[in-house]
Amino acid sequence: MASVNPDALRTVPLTYPEVGGTRAALPDGYHHVHESAVIGVGAEDFERAEHVLLHWDMHRRAGLRVRSTHEEAVEGAVVILRLGPGPLAVTAPCRVVYRIDEPGRSGFAYGTLPGHPERGEERFAIELGDDGRVRVVVDAFSTGGSALARLGGPANRAVQRWITRRYLGAFTHTARARRPS
Repeated sequence: MASVNPDALRTVPLTYPEVGGTRAALPDGYHHVHESAVIGVGAEDFERAEHVLLHWDMHRRAGLRVRSTHEEAVEGAVVILRLGPGPLAVTAPCRVVYRIDEPGRSGFAYGTLPGHPERGEERFAIELGDDGRVRVVVDAFSTGGSALARLGGPANRAVQRWITRRYLGAFTHTARARRPS
């Protein structure tokens, strides 16, 4: 990961035109992801999950190596994610394009930068419902960022489903951690 400096990517243009496209209906022409899971109940579980999400721990718990310009996911932060061993690792540079900070809802979206195998945007949110349930929600739109990635369409989708499940699973022990045995 030392070969890619996140600071050098702060002003590099994103690789897709629909910046902020995860705020509403996802744009046409892309593969769409919408996944969610209940991960707890109540304000304490919400706050714990929010911390896990906003401090890149969800990514780490999903098995990614994280290098970021900021300790927390704030608008403009650049994060370089890596998956896999040594020289075979896939590098995925992204920049946070907006932050969600509302009562009962917290999160962020990042967009792809040059060098990412995909082009698109992904939003991660923690939501506290009226019923007290805490959910993690992942929404994304993407397409292959290179000819090779586009040729690997079905395989790329399988990897995306796998990593999304890992993101959701990153919260399974968050709520239980506070409960005494």
